[in-house]
Amino acid sequence: MSLNSVPPELPDPGNPSATTGLVTAYEVVEPEAAATLAGGLPAGKPRSTFRRGLEVFLENKLAVTGVAIFVFMLLFCFGGPLVYHTDQLRVNFANEFIPPGSAHWLGTDANGFDVLGRLMRAGQISLEVGLAAAALATVVGVLWGAIAGYFGGVVDASLMRLVDAMLSIPTLFLAIVVVSLVTPSKTVLILVIALTSWLTTSRLVRGEALSLRTRDYVQAMRVMGGGSRRAVLRHIAPNAVGTIMVNATFQVADAIALIVALSYLGLGIRPPAQDWGGMLSDGIQYVNDGYWWLIFPAGICIVAVIAAAIFIGEGLRDAVEVRLQRR
Repeated sequence: MSLNSVPPELPDPGNPSATTGLVTAYEVVEPEAAATLAGGLPAGKPRSTFRRGLEVFLENKLAVTGVAIFVFMLLFCFGGPLVYHTDQLRVNFANEFIPPGSAHWLGTDANGFDVLGRLMRAGQISLEVGLAAAALATVVGVLWGAIAGYFGGVVDASLMRLVDAMLSIPTLFLAIVVVSLVTPSKTVLILVIALTSWLTTSRLVRGEALSLRTRDYVQAMRVMGGGSRRAVLRHIAPNAVGTIMVNATFQVADAIALIVALSYLGLGIRPPAQDWGGMLSDGIQYVNDGYWWLIFPAGICIVAVIAAAIFIGEGLRDAVEVRLQRR
């Protein structure tokens, strides 16, 4: 007789401990408890893609610092003038080159303007031009690259050869040529910077489109009678949002750097308005006179905003990486 044929011993009804032991031995373990015993941590609901990306982004201390710096600069430039009132229109030579003090926290410049108040007003122009130009460049680049990648063939070759030709010309040189032909204004600078900055975005989106156009959902949409416009706007561009979002932050940094460079060369906003590049250009003239407050504030703001945009872009790039989201 084998051991498998021996029936299990039944518990004694008069012995409660035996019955309790049997129930404990054959107790059904719930899935949550099993997960707790196996992994040491309670099993929870699967995290969404957005939540995983947000966690990866928040783990990047530089990215969080970049967001804090950018938000602070927005509040400083757009909210500061509501609290710190200065006159940035009328020249007052009696107050020129006053060092920082209680009356003027960052001193005054050659025209008697309060430097702190001018820094806020100049920041408004720099940020508005930079953000608007980056947004416009992103839109143009996404549409151009998505169309080229989706259609392929002659359309792709024609559109991308034009991009290659424009990329061969330095962006700053091209912007200088265009700005020198027209009177610089906020709108003109936005258009000039945007139309010289969308080229890299178009190449990145084209690469995504070449991969996405062969996906099953795009092919199914075409079989169901969907047109090319729907494919580009509803399937290609939205599914490349990770690449677009990361590139847009770097576009902000590039646009601000370009407006600063143009203003430093004297091709920026015309007086009495001014941006950070113009303030830096004016301050450099007095570098040997010890008027440090005409140089350092604008320079620090330029470096801080560009660095913040780069930090945010690096954090977003990590957040949209599937490899990091599934770690």
